[in-house]
Amino acid sequence: MSDNDNPFGGMGGQYAQNVSFGASEAPLTNGAAEAPVIKDVTTASFPADVIQESRKQPVLVDFWAPWCGPCKQLQPALERAVAAARGRVKLVKMNIDDHPAIAGQLGIQSIPAVIAFKDGQPADGFMGAVPESQITEFITKLVGKDDGGSQVAEALAAAAQAREAGDAQTAAGIYDAVLQQAPDNVEAIAGLADLLFEAGETTGAEELLASCPDDQKEAPAIVAVRTKMALAKQAAELGDPAEFERRLAENPKDHQARFDLAMIQNAQGRRQEAADNLLAIVSTDRAWNDDGARAQLIKLFEAWGPTDEVTLSSRRRLSSLLFS
Repeated sequence: MSDNDNPFGGMGGQYAQNVSFGASEAPLTNGAAEAPVIKDVTTASFPADVIQESRKQPVLVDFWAPWCGPCKQLQPALERAVAAARGRVKLVKMNIDDHPAIAGQLGIQSIPAVIAFKDGQPADGFMGAVPESQITEFITKLVGKDDGGSQVAEALAAAAQAREAGDAQTAAGIYDAVLQQAPDNVEAIAGLADLLFEAGETTGAEELLASCPDDQKEAPAIVAVRTKMALAKQAAELGDPAEFERRLAENPKDHQARFDLAMIQNAQGRRQEAADNLLAIVSTDRAWNDDGARAQLIKLFEAWGPTDEVTLSSRRRLSSLLFS
C-alpha cells in the first residue's frame, strides 16, 4: 500500500528513524515499568500474562509443583536460558498444586512440563528435566537467532501504549516502521489494518490483511480485525438504531430488534450495551434464531479480544446464564 492510499502516509520515514531495531543487551526485565521476563502466574492472571503477552513475544509456561524433584532441577537451567535470550521470550511459572485448571485443560499429565505460547496459542513444548543446551535449542527454534526481535517487541509495545493513549498517528507510524523491518509481523499487520479501518480506509485495511502470510491468516490478531470489519459492515446495512429502539419500547420481546440494535451499538463502540442486549436475549429465549444471540456474542468477544474488560465481564455473565 502506498503512502497516497494511507491516511497515516508520510510518517513511515519519520518513525522509522525514531524506532531503533539494532542489537542491544536486554536486562532480565524489559524496563522498570514493564513486566519481568520471569514471573509466577495464576489461573486469574493467565489471560494477561500468557495469552496477551504471547502476542508480543513467545511465553514459556513452566508447570511445576513444590514436591517435584525434576522440576527443581529444571528451573535454574530454564531461567538461565530465558535470561540469555535477552527479552525475546518470557517465562512464567505455574504451580499446579495451587492452580491445576490450566494444566488440566492442556492435558498435562506429568511434570515438569514447559509449553510455549505464541500469538495467543500453544505452539510447542517439552517435558522432563532436559539439559540446558536442549532448552537453548528449543528457544532458538521458537524465536530464531537474535536478529533484533526484542527491539521489534519493544516497538510493538510502544505502539500499543500509543493506541491506549489515543495517539493513532504515533501508533500507525511505529507499526509502519516495524513492517519495514519485518513485513510478515502479524501484530503490526493487524494493528495498522485496524487503525486504517478506524480511519475509514477499509480498502487499505483489506489490502494489508491480505498481505499476511498464509500460515498466519488465522492468527487471533488477524481474525479479530477481520471479524470487527465484518460486524461493522453488518451493522451499516441495518439502518437507523432509533427504529429498533422504538420497536423495543413497544415490545421488549422483539428479539430481532434487540439483536440488530446490538450490532449497531457494537459498530458505534458501545460494547457494554451491545453485550447487554445479546445477553438479554440469551436470558429470555436461548433457542431464539438457533441460539443466534449467544453465537453473535462469541463473535463480539473474538473481535474485542480475550482481555477486553467487556469481554471478560460478559463472558462471566454468559457462563452464569448457561450453566447456572
